[in-house]
Amino acid sequence: MAVKIGIHGGQQDIEMDELRRMWRFADSNGFDFISLWDHFYEAPPIDGDSPVFEAIAGMAALAAETENARIGCHVLCVTYRNPGLLANSIMTIDHISHGRVEVGLGAGWQVPEHMAYGYPFDSPKARSDRLEEGIEALRMLFTEDVSNYSGNYYQLKDAKLYPRPVQERIPIVVGGRGERRTLPTAARLADGWNVPYATVDEFTRLNAILDERCTIEGRDPATLNRSVNLHMRMGTTAAQAAQIEQERGATDGAVVGTAQQAIDAIKAYEEAGASRVSIAIRPPIEWDALQAFVEEVMPAVQ
Repeated sequence: MAVKIGIHGGQQDIEMDELRRMWRFADSNGFDFISLWDHFYEAPPIDGDSPVFEAIAGMAALAAETENARIGCHVLCVTYRNPGLLANSIMTIDHISHGRVEVGLGAGWQVPEHMAYGYPFDSPKARSDRLEEGIEALRMLFTEDVSNYSGNYYQLKDAKLYPRPVQERIPIVVGGRGERRTLPTAARLADGWNVPYATVDEFTRLNAILDERCTIEGRDPATLNRSVNLHMRMGTTAAQAAQIEQERGATDGAVVGTAQQAIDAIKAYEEAGASRVSIAIRPPIEWDALQAFVEEVMPAVQ
């Protein structure tokens, strides 16, 4: 099966109408997946003055704007929403999208927005524990008629989620590259794993560790989907591609240069085990390059 191509567009430094235009473009041009990110401040952090739209509301708008692509967020921060609230939000978006939503979930890393809004930013262990509990509680709410859960961070008491989601099983994807906790959590609890901006070598190494963790958990590694996000900066001419390469320098974790270089990069990640490669778009959107990607790159890799 050929690698699937997604598009990851952070809702930062962009007008909502331009973002909606990109979603419609991706949906009508064969992208398998469209994702947002979950931040209140700009990423990477600067001073908190950059405009950023909220993820869950954005996902609802994305669901209404599209008809074909699967939709989600790489990744929602588990500290920002109680699992009961998150389950209700995702169920609603699943209905708006007619069953196309996926849930990306991570332990969180952006300190300034945690401090600004009063969210707990605990030790790596505590955040990893919270992530595992959040996944377990969320899965229970999605699949059980009545949910009871007693954890250190989250509790459910005779909790119900109605209406039920459209999908029989909403995919839960764990995001991150932590070898001691994140990868074991993905192997034990998730339907997929996503890593941002990893080199091919790093992706290959982490993928092998994930296979080992699946074996330890008694799970077939083939049942865990693997995806990677790559920075997108492709030229539409040889001269522009050369200039972009020179400006950017190292091209690891990115689709940079000519269309053929983009094809080679995506195929390398596919050979390393990626079932989906998502190109990450940062404003201002380079529409000519995006059109060239659709016309020249996607047919060659799909």
